[in-house]
Amino acid sequence: MEVVGATFKKAGKIYYFNPSDLEINVGDKIIAETSRGIELGEVVIDSKEVNQENLDYKLKAVKRKATFNDIQQAKQNKEEADKAFDICAKKIKEHNLPMKLIESEYTFDKGKLLFYFTADGRIDFRELVKDLASIFRTRIELRQIGVRDETKMLGGIGQCGRQLCCKTFLRTFEPITIQMAKDQNLSLNPEKISGICGRLMCCLKYEDKSYQEGINNLPNVGDKVEVDQGTAIVTALNVVKNTLTLKLKNNERIEVSADQIKNKED
Repeated sequence: MEVVGATFKKAGKIYYFNPSDLEINVGDKIIAETSRGIELGEVVIDSKEVNQENLDYKLKAVKRKATFNDIQQAKQNKEEADKAFDICAKKIKEHNLPMKLIESEYTFDKGKLLFYFTADGRIDFRELVKDLASIFRTRIELRQIGVRDETKMLGGIGQCGRQLCCKTFLRTFEPITIQMAKDQNLSLNPEKISGICGRLMCCLKYEDKSYQEGINNLPNVGDKVEVDQGTAIVTALNVVKNTLTLKLKNNERIEVSADQIKNKED
C-alpha cells in the first residue's frame, strides 16, 4: 500500500496516510483526520510502499492538500488557543486545582480544544471542564502529561548550549538508563547527566551502541592482562581512545593501547 508520512507538530510523531491519488511531496501541507480530529500537518516522508499489517492503527486518507486559507485558519486557531490558555489558567486558579497548565490548542476544524497540564497526582477537573465548555462552546479535553513531554512542548537550552533535542528533532522518547552514563565513564552527578526536565539526558542514548561495541572488545576492569612490562590489572577503560589504565606489580599505573595487550588471563 502506498503511504505518505506526516507530522502535526514540530519534531512530533510521524503518522502515515493514504495519499488518495493526490500528488504529494515532502514539505507539502495537508489536511487529514487524526485521532484528535481534523488537523493540518506537514508531509515529512515521501510516498512509499508499506505493509498495512505493520501499522498499529487504521490507515486513513489525506483529505486534501492545504490551501492558503487553510494555513491562515491554522494561524488564527493558534491565536485563539493562546487566548484560551489565559482563560483556562484563570479558571484553574478559581477552582484551586493543583495543576500546571502547559499548552493549549484547537484542532483545525475547532471541533476540540485541548489543554495539556502537569500535576503530581490525579486531578478531579470535571467542574473545570464544565466551565470551559460553557465559555468556548466546543468539546474540551484536558490531558495530563509527564515532565519530558512538558519540556518538549516548552523547549529550552541544554547543557551543550543548543536547543533541546526533544524540541528540535526527537520524535519519540526512548528509555535512558544510568548504565549508559557508566559505560561512557561520565560523572554520575545527577546535575551533570540530567536534562532540564530532571530526567537522564536523551543524548546518553546516541553513542551508547558504539560504547557497547567498544567495551565488548576490551578486557573488563579487574582482569589480569600481559603487556611488555609484565602482568598487570586493568583499573580503567577509555573506550573512545581504545586504551586501558593498568596497575603493574610494582603499583605503577600506565595507560596503554588495547593493541598492546598480549593476552588476557582468566
